[in-house]
Amino acid sequence: MSTATKPAKLPLSEIYDELESILSKFSPPFIARTNCVRNKRNYVLVSEKEVVIDGRKKPELWFSGVIEQKGYIGFYYMPIYCDPKSPKLSPALMKLLKGKSCFYVKVLTPELRRDIQTALRAGAQSYKKLGWV
Repeated sequence: MSTATKPAKLPLSEIYDELESILSKFSPPFIARTNCVRNKRNYVLVSEKEVVIDGRKKPELWFSGVIEQKGYIGFYYMPIYCDPKSPKLSPALMKLLKGKSCFYVKVLTPELRRDIQTALRAGAQSYKKLGWV
């Protein structure tokens, strides 16, 4: 019988704080914004560079963000949606994908934290290579 213990489950507010801290390391080159979503704690990174994607001009482009929801923290990662050539994400992170770019984070393990950091670094490099930031 194993005596290993499971990691302690953090309150959602602490998971939010950790994810916001991770995202904040990417500003600059991305611009940080809060209060993008009414009545929810949120932190979003955008590129204010005007870009053209699929023939459509966009005055800015979202990169990533976190939103505190009732039962989870929404981690939004736009490179998975905007750049079809974006690097593959880990299977553990992909299990949390609930839409085109939203991941439902309820538990933040050290492995998942590393996966998110790796994804953000790869996404930032992809945006730079495409001239989007």
